[in-house]
Amino acid sequence: MQQIFNFILKNSNRLLFLLLLVISVSLTIQSHSYHKSKIISSANFFTGGIYEKINNIDEYFGLRKQNEELAQENARLKSILFNQKDTTKLPQIDTIRGVKKTDIIVSKVIHNSYSIQENFITINNGSASGLKPNMGVINSAGIVGIVDKTSKNYATIISVLNVNSKINAKIKKSNHFGSLVWNGKSTGFVQLIDVPRLAGVRKGDTIVTGGQSIVFPENIGIGTIDKVYIDNETNYYTLDIKLFNDMTNLGHVYIIKNKDAAEIENLENQNKKDE
Repeated sequence: MQQIFNFILKNSNRLLFLLLLVISVSLTIQSHSYHKSKIISSANFFTGGIYEKINNIDEYFGLRKQNEELAQENARLKSILFNQKDTTKLPQIDTIRGVKKTDIIVSKVIHNSYSIQENFITINNGSASGLKPNMGVINSAGIVGIVDKTSKNYATIISVLNVNSKINAKIKKSNHFGSLVWNGKSTGFVQLIDVPRLAGVRKGDTIVTGGQSIVFPENIGIGTIDKVYIDNETNYYTLDIKLFNDMTNLGHVYIIKNKDAAEIENLENQNKKDE
């Protein structure tokens, strides 16, 4: 304490000068709007820069949460689109069950193979989330594959890059159907086979899901025609399709849950028994 008093006494003139300087500057700022605005602007610039840096850091660490929220929102929007034939109308709710016929389950790819003939994808959702075999899987770019097997918390997907994959697809402009397969060669291309010669096809035409199965709703994007081959023996086209999706770089995916699938399957199985 004695040292503090000694310091004040030793530097009393300097301290008095600084005190008077602060008072005079304060009075000047208070009495002159120009000086006041400059000080406030400088303070705002300083604190604003700090807040911006803090916000950028918060946003960086919040990217994972934001991605999850965006994926959930995309799933909700896709569910709305799949449940309406006319996009100008509001989505219709099944008032008997109180739910939409098609739901979307969001999941994340944790393993993706694309360098062999029979490629599979693993996701971090399973039967506990309502996943079952033969559910369609898509992402924001287009189709990804079909659910193959499930455990409680995980599921495997037969990728479109699998030589055993076979998906109903059509030429969007003409509604001519074919079967989407993969010849095991390029990761960027699949093939649409059994397309009748009556179909007018051109390079660049869009290929979408056909809707003739319970796996995928109609008109989900697949890709565009890159090359056209004619099989002279069968009189059908084989089309090379350039995928919209980059199958080597998958993140979030959406599993399509058709709530009428079981009913349709049971009905079709009864017809097969009758035959």
